[in-house]
Amino acid sequence: MKIDIIATLLVVLLFSCKNKEGTERIAVQKKVGTHTIYALNADEIPKGEGIIAIIGATLINGTGSAPVENSLVILQNDIIDFVGKMGEREIEEDATVIDAQGMTLLPGLIDAHFHGGKHAEMSTLFLKKGVTSVRDPGAWNASYDSARNSGRPIPRLFLTGPHIDVYPPAYPENSYLIQDAEEGRIAVNRFADEGATAIKAYFRLSTEMIAAICDEAHKRGIPVTAHLEITHAMDAIKAGLDGVEHVTSFGTALLPLEEAEIYKNKVMADNEARRSGRYEVWNELDMDNSVLMDTLIQLLVDRKTFVSPTLAVFERQPDRGDSVAVNGFANMLKFVGKAKKAGAKVVVGSHTWVPYADTGDAYYREMELLHKAGLSKMQTIEAATLENAKFFRIDSRLGSIEKGKIADLILLRENPLDDLKALKTVEQVVLNGVLCEFQ
Repeated sequence: MKIDIIATLLVVLLFSCKNKEGTERIAVQKKVGTHTIYALNADEIPKGEGIIAIIGATLINGTGSAPVENSLVILQNDIIDFVGKMGEREIEEDATVIDAQGMTLLPGLIDAHFHGGKHAEMSTLFLKKGVTSVRDPGAWNASYDSARNSGRPIPRLFLTGPHIDVYPPAYPENSYLIQDAEEGRIAVNRFADEGATAIKAYFRLSTEMIAAICDEAHKRGIPVTAHLEITHAMDAIKAGLDGVEHVTSFGTALLPLEEAEIYKNKVMADNEARRSGRYEVWNELDMDNSVLMDTLIQLLVDRKTFVSPTLAVFERQPDRGDSVAVNGFANMLKFVGKAKKAGAKVVVGSHTWVPYADTGDAYYREMELLHKAGLSKMQTIEAATLENAKFFRIDSRLGSIEKGKIADLILLRENPLDDLKALKTVEQVVLNGVLCEFQ
């Protein structure tokens, strides 16, 4: 009898220990996987002091909801304290009042694909144009030191560290090379320790490497985005990608297997083969009767994978491309439109320098092309603001004009719902509750 009692107690004790250990392990995993993402320069951005009341503007809040005419937005230090219509709240006597009648108020724009590290002035120029947050998906953090130390206002910098790639790298200066999946995990932790807000996987990585990178990054609570082309997009998405950079990343997944392998072998042998090859790939696609395309788009929708198409950098018109390039680009536009219509998460990434925009205007051109692809003007604005904030995993604090969020706003002289070119009429940029001044 005593033996039975002792045995029972031991079983209970063992179960309790295992249960406690399991609970602790789950708690640790949850803690590791929960991570608040901040810009690398968050502590360097001046914080607003006092009260600012913006009165009379047409408010487009970034959520896709209907505009609010004759709005009232009140900022308290660096936080949005009130959002509504004129007359719904008293304005404090000591408030700085901005008369915005006839203007349009939007959240600060967010750029998912910015390349400006070596050009310190570009960060300030983009902020002046209304882009208050940027992510550079593939650059050493130190490349932004000159911008951060310039004394000029710059956007919030959400950096990834360099591309994780294998030999031979496409861009040696901005690459961190790995040889296997375990080295991919090590790279993720190194970059996360240095403040990476996302991880960028590059197109020569195997699916196994991408899976390991995604697994490790998700333990650290940060997303993974990738430039593909060689690795099959559907395989990479199933491996755990949170986002895909460039519409061209999907090309090989839309080709018959033999044709895809021919293209991939060309690129493996010569990185420059991508330059014309990507247009040849897209020129051959049947955009109206493709089971592969429908399957891929449905996977993007089901997995809630973000797509940053960077259409503007691939844009080809007859003055800069032959009929293959022009038609190939037209098919890229159609793909993005089909993906958005099906429910895919499409965001704005400028690529900074593009063929059909003046310096500093690449972001605007990308928005125009998304609209041309089939997004409504309101959907395009949402892709530039709240949807991008969701991609960055900062949407609880940024991306829309709502009470309690950080005060990153832009005031336009014209209304982009009438014409997206109105985005070029920036009257005032507010960053962290501070009215930005530019020399």
